[in-house]
Amino acid sequence: MRASAQSTRGFEETRLPLETFYSRPGQLIRRLNQIAQGLFQEEAGQVGLTSVQYAALAMVREVPGIDQVRLSSLIAFDKTTIVKVLDRLVDKGLLTRTRSPEDRRSNLLHVTDNGLKLLKQIEPLLDRSDKRIVAPLSPDEQRQFMSLLTRLVQINNAYSRAPMDQALREDLLARRAKPAPKASAKPAAARGKRS
Repeated sequence: MRASAQSTRGFEETRLPLETFYSRPGQLIRRLNQIAQGLFQEEAGQVGLTSVQYAALAMVREVPGIDQVRLSSLIAFDKTTIVKVLDRLVDKGLLTRTRSPEDRRSNLLHVTDNGLKLLKQIEPLLDRSDKRIVAPLSPDEQRQFMSLLTRLVQINNAYSRAPMDQALREDLLARRAKPAPKASAKPAAARGKRS
């Protein structure tokens, strides 16, 4: 009896208060991810894509001809599992995969016309899902939440099982921010001359 009383007391001393358990950042982030996945499925489940398939397809649309390694680095998904994700997208006719002429070990990815149509269909649904996630917050709280969430993700990126390549991300964002070069008009003197 005495031994069981001691073991029970030891258990009681090591128990975590439930308030602590439910207020841990990791626990709350895990729960929020579950909620986000549930809303994703509720809003866009009928389209037949998972959130990772969507991320891969959308990034390939943004960077046509990207290879699988760079894709996995830009969407922060492990290189082994991304192959299975891409296999499913190819099987669905949403993506093509061709060998790189420069590196036969590398596959270049392109979104098909069906993939582009699906992205056009799913993105308004995801907008609705995203709005539902933050709807309980005021507009100011939403901005603050997104700012803090972005900062936490960027600062802690290195601890991820599949860290995002920040240099690739920054390069992509910089290229998107540059305005497209304007077509140069011929000088007036050259317009008047015929060759």
